[in-house]
Amino acid sequence: MKEIGLDIYSKLQPVPFTAKMMDENYYIWCTSVVEGDDGKFHMLYSRWPRQLGHYAWVTDSEVAYAVADHPLGPYYFQDVALPRRGNSYWDGCVTHNPTITRIGSCYYLYYTGTTGTGDVSQPTSMLNSDWWEYRNNQRIGVAVADHPAGPWKRFDQPMLDISQNTSAFDSLLVSNPSVMARPEGGVLLIYKGVTQNNNLKGGKVQYGAAIADQPEGPFVKKQGSVFQFEGEGDHYMVAEDPFIWCGSDRYYALTRDVEGLFTGEDGGIVLFESQDGLNWSVSAHPKALGKEFRWEDGSFSGTKLERPQLLFRNGSPHVLFGAIDVNEPTERGHSYSVFIPLGNESTFEGVAE
Repeated sequence: MKEIGLDIYSKLQPVPFTAKMMDENYYIWCTSVVEGDDGKFHMLYSRWPRQLGHYAWVTDSEVAYAVADHPLGPYYFQDVALPRRGNSYWDGCVTHNPTITRIGSCYYLYYTGTTGTGDVSQPTSMLNSDWWEYRNNQRIGVAVADHPAGPWKRFDQPMLDISQNTSAFDSLLVSNPSVMARPEGGVLLIYKGVTQNNNLKGGKVQYGAAIADQPEGPFVKKQGSVFQFEGEGDHYMVAEDPFIWCGSDRYYALTRDVEGLFTGEDGGIVLFESQDGLNWSVSAHPKALGKEFRWEDGSFSGTKLERPQLLFRNGSPHVLFGAIDVNEPTERGHSYSVFIPLGNESTFEGVAE
């Protein structure tokens, strides 16, 4: 049966104040959740010490692991899934952007890793050359485990590296992986790239696709970029933070609508669709979320959601996870993850009480 266009916006429910992952000592970002055979909900997420400031994500992030009995939490920290392992490794100083998926009997944790000289003056920022060294060394890797709690097998080389053609859109760095098994076989990767330029920042931020026969790769990059806006002009970045999956008859992707070109709300979440995972267009119901969400008391968040990812149950989107930053006590003084229920209230009876 052919799907009628998916409408995530119509499924959004008010967010309970308890439906969040917050730690006063850490910034929290990049939340990815999978339901295990044990009936528990396993979360992989990025964190870094709050005392170092927001921009230390690029020098000090680590992928941590938490678990809950219910999809809306509470989630309890267990351990660090991908810790530092020395700056001689490609991912030795930083692990970030986790996304976990089960393919066959194994769990695959795709992530961004980076390293640097280790000479970082904290708190760092984009004004410091060391910040750009770590940012531009970003590459994409994968770790493998039999259980979402680990232990995770890491590799000494990135799964996806930059293109050697200096004019390619991903010739400076690659990051932001989103990965899924293709119904027709093999594995699809959507990822972020930045092209080289005559400055540390590089050129535009764009997204590309790659395909592999196996979850560990090797991945073959496809020509061109995805999630572009016709006539986008000089916009530095129009989409960010993709999350991909497959419905009954098409692929879907959620991304952040950075400039509001797709939904009319800058910072909103836009829904794309595709027949092959390589050529994408805006869906019939493009706005999955506006630039704010609603709390259970009817108030609005006052800040945008970033890094959207979904948890599925019975083949349908069940919870929308994402990160928000708050200006306490200063701009981007803290950040945490929130969990937005999708569906009707009865779906979540007895959850997160």
